[in-house]
Amino acid sequence: MKKINIGITGATGSLGKVIIKNNKKISFIHFKGDIRNRKAVFDWFKKSNFNIVLHLAAIVPIKQVNRNITKAREVNYNGTKNIVDACIKKKIEWFFFSSTSHVYKSSQNKISEKFQKKPVSYYGHTKLWAEDYIIKRFKLAKIKYCIGRIFSTTNKNQKKNYLVPDLKYKIRKTKKKLTLKNLNHYRDFISMEDISKIIFILMKKKFSGILNLGSGKGIFLKDIARIIAKKYNKKVVFLDNKKPTYLVANITKLLRIYKFKKSNKIEKIIF
Repeated sequence: MKKINIGITGATGSLGKVIIKNNKKISFIHFKGDIRNRKAVFDWFKKSNFNIVLHLAAIVPIKQVNRNITKAREVNYNGTKNIVDACIKKKIEWFFFSSTSHVYKSSQNKISEKFQKKPVSYYGHTKLWAEDYIIKRFKLAKIKYCIGRIFSTTNKNQKKNYLVPDLKYKIRKTKKKLTLKNLNHYRDFISMEDISKIIFILMKKKFSGILNLGSGKGIFLKDIARIIAKKYNKKVVFLDNKKPTYLVANITKLLRIYKFKKSNKIEKIIF
């Protein structure tokens, strides 16, 4: 069997680690620099031997994005432009981009890939700008690409500043009743293990286009907090201070490609 070499950005992130751990027979060539540095990106492509790229690097946590929207734009959009331009110069075979459900408008109905794009966060804007650039440039270059719109994901090792690890930390450390705000929203969680499997199915099939990556099942964020509170035997109460939002995937298109057995139980994903 021919050895597969894959260039990967964001290898030290939670999803990157899962992908590498679960595919030990593949040689992953990590980009260790700053994707905003165009010369460093092009030098990596020039010196490395790969024809497939998984582009995972981004500033993702909403708190981090909102603290420095300029940096978020530079990394998520301008950095992606550098990666895309280098892919075109190298004439790679296939490209995967980790996008987000945040590009969509909130909807109480399940959201298909054709649903209206109206980002619910600045993070969503940066990813949508990057998507538009990818589509435009790769269509012209005739390079196959997959934009995976990941809805929500977590695991027991996810870094801080994401919803679930932050909830786990706050609830575990509280010594009395904890009041939690702004959790009256619905999200669709898919495990990183499932995402990893899906990406490699898509790679083998050389799928090209946009695809929702989710479980197709919504969960109330308050219920996640309740599950965590029960685990640590703590008391939580809620303060709703925003209008509810809904981001739940229609995964009909995904299931036509790969009928994966979904890890829907949030307890199995977060603990």
